[in-house]
Amino acid sequence: MRDVGMDNLNSAALLAHLRTIVGKRHVLTTPAATQRYATGYRFGQGSVLAVARPGSLVEQWRVVQACVESGVIVIMQAANTGLTGGSTPRDEGYDRPVIVLSTARLKGIQLIDGGQQVICFPGASLYELERRLAKLGREPHSVIGSSCIGASVIGGVCNNSGGALVQRGPAYTQLSLFAQADADGRLRLVNHLGIDLGNDPETILSRLEQGDYRPEDVGHDATRVASDSDYARRVRRVDEASPARYNADPQRLHEAAGSAGRVIVFAVRLDSFPADAGGATFYVGTNDPADLTNLRRDILTRFAHLPISGEYIHRDAFNVAEIYGKDVFLAIERLGTDRLPMLFAMKARVDGLAARIGLKGAHVSDHLLQWASRCFPNHLPQRMRAFRDRFEHHLILKISGEGLEEARTYFAQHGGAKLMEVFECTPREARKAYLHRFAVAGAAVRYRAIHQKTVEDIVAIDVALPRNLPKWQEQLPAAIDDQILHKLYYGHFFCHVFHQDYIAKKGVDPHRLELAILKTLDARGAEYPAEHNVGHLYEAKPALADFYRTLDPGNRFNPGIGKTSAKAGWAPEAETNQP
Repeated sequence: MRDVGMDNLNSAALLAHLRTIVGKRHVLTTPAATQRYATGYRFGQGSVLAVARPGSLVEQWRVVQACVESGVIVIMQAANTGLTGGSTPRDEGYDRPVIVLSTARLKGIQLIDGGQQVICFPGASLYELERRLAKLGREPHSVIGSSCIGASVIGGVCNNSGGALVQRGPAYTQLSLFAQADADGRLRLVNHLGIDLGNDPETILSRLEQGDYRPEDVGHDATRVASDSDYARRVRRVDEASPARYNADPQRLHEAAGSAGRVIVFAVRLDSFPADAGGATFYVGTNDPADLTNLRRDILTRFAHLPISGEYIHRDAFNVAEIYGKDVFLAIERLGTDRLPMLFAMKARVDGLAARIGLKGAHVSDHLLQWASRCFPNHLPQRMRAFRDRFEHHLILKISGEGLEEARTYFAQHGGAKLMEVFECTPREARKAYLHRFAVAGAAVRYRAIHQKTVEDIVAIDVALPRNLPKWQEQLPAAIDDQILHKLYYGHFFCHVFHQDYIAKKGVDPHRLELAILKTLDARGAEYPAEHNVGHLYEAKPALADFYRTLDPGNRFNPGIGKTSAKAGWAPEAETNQP
């Protein structure tokens, strides 16, 4: 990266200022220290001037002030668990130095209205929120998936993350507290939390962090919602020719929601939900995708109670995850989700040490973990493995207690079809089925690390299909299919949101492969990305790009995402500072 627009003297002055704000040990500048913040979980890597790690909301405000005054780029980052590089720098194209604002130290969850709503700070994880609400018999927006690796609540809101729960839709709120810079660089704090905290920015932030407000200070404006309350009705409309949810849906872009780092968010206010009591998990297998098409239509249109979740796994994804996701599965099962952030940090340190001794790119930690996983016996239940041997398509269907009789009656009538079979899971089988579904998400990354000689890269696409599309299973032209070693299909079946990981053969141009695949998706009326935001992988569609410009007219915060301009003031890249 070229530090255009700031000389070494000014850079040194900014770094010195940041150290006075957050402390010397929380301003990281060496490549070894910044690598884990400058490298995406699955995609993306770039250079940074520094990583600043504030320890309070007031410190976060002061860091942003200093960066805006110095004219540098700010990329806000929480857990860095995204799949499209949306909270890490890109490798080129910036005209200013980059500061990564890490919010990992800014933990904090406050319950209001007896836990019916929550306020979450930038470093609060979905797992922490889930654990806090469980004591009250309530749940957050999502309880499955990336919560297991420490994904932040605010990250989910800013990225319109969808989650696996059929009844709740994308993470969404109109109640947030954020900083926004105008075109002239004037920074202002916008308090739309609906809580009276005063007028001065530092007073607002300090009072919020300390919980210094009364119940009567908390407003309940019916015009501002704290969740996507319409989603359950939307997902049932199976004859609509549009997806149920996708990132660039203009109706779900509001201030912090969908902002993807184009404003600096300090807190969000969200609804919580009563925990589902009872229920059961059904495991469905079939060799005919039409069976699942009919199942989805029947449940969404005829059942009085929507399922909790319906997770799809193709047999190829099942097989790859069984081998290359085994260590993640075992780590969650035996150590618990709260230990995973620590394990991922240890993994990053091992790779950092390997790089310092000349083994950069060798994926030492991946090889060690893969070797260790072979020492354990098979971790999947026998009935799941038997279905894998017999069936190409798998569906893990979780039904609440209210809907159990509907489901059991339905499967008694349809579960004995020639091509479709079902069994009701024991609690142990259900737990392992969902852990395996989660392990699929990282299996392609591990496969790439282990098989560098035969794999060029991964093309990862999350796609939202039209609700009325009957032929949801992808059939790629031979010219495209011949470039791919493995196609891993998995996703949220009732929402018609699929994650599609293509492991490209050595020598294949991943960018061209991706463009070819996206053209086939365009022909099917699909929207993409569905729930991981554009990051640096996808091109932001006009409505989304306009939303970014409105939020950040000076292009100071996370510029360049969605393949938009990375230059100050949204200047065309070809017309400004060339290397």
